[in-house]
Amino acid sequence: MNTLAFIPSPPASEIYLGPIPLRGYAFCIIIGVFLAVWLGGRRWVARGGQVGTVADIAVWAVPFGLVGGRLYHVITDYQLYFGEGRNWVDAFKIWEGGLGIWGAVALGAVGAWIGCRRRGIPLPAWADAVAPGVAFAQAIGRWGNWFNQELYGRATDLPWAVKIDPQHRPIDSPGIATYQPTFLYECLWDIGVGVLVLWADKRFRLGHGRVLALYVAAYTAGRFWVEWLRIDDAHHILGLRLNDWTSIVVFTAAVAFFLVSGKLRPGREEIVEPQAGAAAGEDGGNDEPEIAASSGEPADSSAADGETGPSADASAGRAARRSARGK
Repeated sequence: MNTLAFIPSPPASEIYLGPIPLRGYAFCIIIGVFLAVWLGGRRWVARGGQVGTVADIAVWAVPFGLVGGRLYHVITDYQLYFGEGRNWVDAFKIWEGGLGIWGAVALGAVGAWIGCRRRGIPLPAWADAVAPGVAFAQAIGRWGNWFNQELYGRATDLPWAVKIDPQHRPIDSPGIATYQPTFLYECLWDIGVGVLVLWADKRFRLGHGRVLALYVAAYTAGRFWVEWLRIDDAHHILGLRLNDWTSIVVFTAAVAFFLVSGKLRPGREEIVEPQAGAAAGEDGGNDEPEIAASSGEPADSSAADGETGPSADASAGRAARRSARGK
């Protein structure tokens, strides 16, 4: 199969940062995580949360997510690591590729729940803040498949086909060089999902986990047709790949949650982080006494006018308490 134009594969799967080699797959994952945390942090602060909260919880969510993603991949493709002639140690080589988004989201949610519980904030609100960033992170992460020359689609001579080196081609078609760039399709879809979620959240003021639900529903809709193009080995059930069935189930659950949540808990959370509100209240409570003390004016007008008796004593007492608080 000949084609005049194609997307070339990288000559190596490593990126060198000076003398330090970094796997392209790992580099894409790291960049995606930083983007998700940065955007999620901005959205969290805009909703009334504290700076640094998203990053603090990500310390729990990201490691759990990486472990969950790897576990899902190893369990569903166990023959790659535990079959005849395979080395089970390869199951731990996460830098060589192999993260299942379903396991990453599931176990990452457990880590996020632990982090949110420690901070005393609602998990749905935090998930709504980071959801668009996760979509963009996935878009970047898919380029890791390009570095590894993996998870491509069917053979094609389209001008945007990706050229695969001989050692990475399917065993049954070693002479075919160009294939559907499913990594690119999913990248573009994920960018669209992120933009859609940002727009919908701003337009309809979604809350109580519905931003996350919209992201999940939109992502799985695209993952279904991208998965249909792929030709890598996968388990099939009733003619569909396992990930297609997972997409159907997760899509249905996300849509159901979105609709039910909208009826039971309409609107958006007014307070997403109680500590932020308490800190703001304490700062506001201290400002007035300091201003009064620095102005040089009498703390209470009735005492300054020479009033005496219970009224003056009460006024003086209030002034003294305000002064004490201002110290």
